[in-house]
Amino acid sequence: MPLTLTLRGPRVFDPTLLGPEREPGLHQLLVKLSCPLQRVNVTVRPGLAMAVNGSAEPCAQLLVSSIGVVGTAEENRGHSARFFEFLTKELKLDQDRIVIRFFPLEAWQIGKKGTVMTFL
Repeated sequence: MPLTLTLRGPRVFDPTLLGPEREPGLHQLLVKLSCPLQRVNVTVRPGLAMAVNGSAEPCAQLLVSSIGVVGTAEENRGHSARFFEFLTKELKLDQDRIVIRFFPLEAWQIGKKGTVMTFL
């Protein structure tokens, strides 16, 4: 499940996600989310100018794209609950300051190792 985590705001960030020790912080993030480490990509983009609900107060946007994991409203509701629980606790943000967007993918849409996931 490739993940892109986009964060904005000075009080939002866990220093382990942003400094030279970025890798251990990302590893901890994935472990807390119970993600399969070998199948996950995470990008943290600090300092972006973002607005959520008409406000530029600290906020976060999580983009989740996955082959066969996200898709239905029922599946995404469960994922959303788990991500919101984690993000509100770890980032100290209210739920109205977080947006999660789900993007279901097909195996042929992801290139890896000189081919596409369909053939891996």
